[in-house]
Amino acid sequence: MIERVWGYLNWLIIILLLLFILFFLILFTKVTVTLDLNHVGDNDQFKVKFRAWFGLLRYTINIPLVKIDDDGPNLIVKEEQKVGSENAIHNANPKGKEKKVTPEDVLNGIRDIKEIIEHIVGLHKIIRRFLKKIKIKKLEWHSQFGVGDAAHTGLLTGAAWAIKGSVIGIISQYLRLIAKPVVTITPEFNQYCSRTKLQCIFQFRIGQTILAGIQIIKYWKGGIPKLKNKPFSLFTN
Repeated sequence: MIERVWGYLNWLIIILLLLFILFFLILFTKVTVTLDLNHVGDNDQFKVKFRAWFGLLRYTINIPLVKIDDDGPNLIVKEEQKVGSENAIHNANPKGKEKKVTPEDVLNGIRDIKEIIEHIVGLHKIIRRFLKKIKIKKLEWHSQFGVGDAAHTGLLTGAAWAIKGSVIGIISQYLRLIAKPVVTITPEFNQYCSRTKLQCIFQFRIGQTILAGIQIIKYWKGGIPKLKNKPFSLFTN
């Protein structure tokens, strides 16, 4: 009987030890993510590849991109209408409802603004610490475009360089660039074309992601910021 109990205990210890080792392997596992974007005219391809354990674990996601309407680059926004008759709207009180704002309401509003800012700043610090641990191992961004007019193409080329420079600056500020970005823009002055190739490879540890998630949950424990006034109560009638 005792030998059987010891046998169960030995198996339990072995299983717990294996689970412990597996847990630490997962924490220190590096995940490599590759973003591939290819745009040639109306053909768009966007792939996200995940790789871990020296390629033993792989997963690829093909993301379809929304194409622009041939009639024009328009965004259709559906306007929401309130239910009610036209007569009811005309008969409504044009002066609206009056609201008394006391000095206490003003002080509470200032405290609410301070509370919201403190939450945003604290959350930003947690996210920024996590992003600084992400390594950008490769960043290539090549573009070729033309609008059929040399002058307009030249202006767009300057604007494209400014946009790409800003994006690279933001990435280098928040993430760890361990490889020099390769960025090119090739203008086509005499023809209309649109081609873009973007490839970004970055790497992080699963444990860093779990730690950041725990910090965010711990930071927001207790719910949203406790506001003394209702949102926008000082600015609505």
